[in-house]
Amino acid sequence: MPATRTTSRSTKRAGTDSDKHNTITSSATIVVEEMQDLADCNIYYPSSENERKTFKTLNGKRVTPHQWAVYDFTRTIPCGRVTTYKDICVALGQGSPRSVGSALRNNPFAPFVPCHRIIASNMYIGGFFGEWGTGANARGGQKNTGLQCNRKMEMLAKEGVSFSVEGYLTDDSQLWIGGG
Repeated sequence: MPATRTTSRSTKRAGTDSDKHNTITSSATIVVEEMQDLADCNIYYPSSENERKTFKTLNGKRVTPHQWAVYDFTRTIPCGRVTTYKDICVALGQGSPRSVGSALRNNPFAPFVPCHRIIASNMYIGGFFGEWGTGANARGGQKNTGLQCNRKMEMLAKEGVSFSVEGYLTDDSQLWIGGG
């Protein structure tokens, strides 16, 4: 089912008694009719060892070997599928779910390295751009609005992956375990 976007707006007619009253109009439009691979873009991604040794992010930081491993693996996740932070650790044989999350939070190659395709082991939407959770489930103090995770869910919806209102994956068949 395609995603829909609903818009509302207030209108006021000038020069009539209805100046004091607003009329609300709304409409729904189809946002996407077919799956889109958001990682299909033209971003420079160093592939040789030499390029990686000299590469620096826009902040002037080097990318660690663990980060490269996480980014390389994340690039293999197919459009329309998701995997977990923990499953990436298991597949790589190194790190922890938090180290994977940290690497993805600092991902300088998004969306070419599709970090939006990683969720928590309990099938929860997880984090995005340093925020964790959506709405009332958002964690991380006052700076966490939950808007980034809503954005992540919208991105995944464009790829055909759906979540419940509470932020949980609705179709377990969309879970991808490296190569499976």
